[in-house]
Amino acid sequence: MKLTQGDKTLSAVIYILLFLLGFAAFYPFWNAAVISFNSGNDTMRGGITFWPRELTLENYAVVFKDDRLLGGFGVSVLRTVVGTFLSILATAIFAYGMTKTWLIGRKLYMVVCIVTMFFSGGLIPTYLLIRELQLIDTFWVMIVPGLISVWNMIIFRTFFKGMPAGLDESARIDGCSNWGVLFRIILPLSGPVLATLALFTAVYHWNDWFAPSIYISNVDLLPIQTKLQQILNSNIMLEQMSQMDSAAASHLNRMKTVTTKSLSMATMMVATVPILCVYPFVQKYFVKGVMIGSLKE
Repeated sequence: MKLTQGDKTLSAVIYILLFLLGFAAFYPFWNAAVISFNSGNDTMRGGITFWPRELTLENYAVVFKDDRLLGGFGVSVLRTVVGTFLSILATAIFAYGMTKTWLIGRKLYMVVCIVTMFFSGGLIPTYLLIRELQLIDTFWVMIVPGLISVWNMIIFRTFFKGMPAGLDESARIDGCSNWGVLFRIILPLSGPVLATLALFTAVYHWNDWFAPSIYISNVDLLPIQTKLQQILNSNIMLEQMSQMDSAAASHLNRMKTVTTKSLSMATMMVATVPILCVYPFVQKYFVKGVMIGSLKE
């Protein structure tokens, strides 16, 4: 089919708009990476855009020599792995149960779940509840409150209901229980939805800084995102100097090219790049996995 001049013009405009949109989304991240590799004192002069003017790794040297930031990185990794696994497992079990028409009170459970998507108890009642559960200042306060996502449950439920009923029936003829059907038949066939929702859940756990800042006071349990937020909202060079030992303080004093901004950008890269590296491995599941949630029945 031969394109008219109008079609070519429209295609050109669309490509230009998409390029500008992609550039607007990518450039802030690229600029932050450039600043993290540039000398802090030189960055203060401004004009750092696409390439480092004075290339240095001292910003990253300070980040990786700070045990608190490395500890926060370890907490974030542990939280993401444990939280994603338990959340997907619990949500899948709940969703599988909600697909059974013989479940007593199924419609009531669904209404209660839907209500929680629009209304919450508020921050103070939630804090009091978590305190009564004795989760304050524990690692599990970052896992248990968000263990089941109603949105993810609906997507799981829609996917499970789309599977042939004969799978369940044949498995039961072979002697499978409900647990056997779920873990030996249903979940192995749910690769797209598992990969998609696992990635979304992992991104949530990795990026969440708000909940730990409220429920955790022990600095050893704070994830790197919360520590990064504290760095970005305070003068790290002044407030953290008193908390360092003398050797670390002397080392930092000798590194004249490190500034608050350059150190913040380096910390941001350390906190962001790991989760970005996960995307290419699950990209092939995105289209099919996201389409599953397009219809909610």
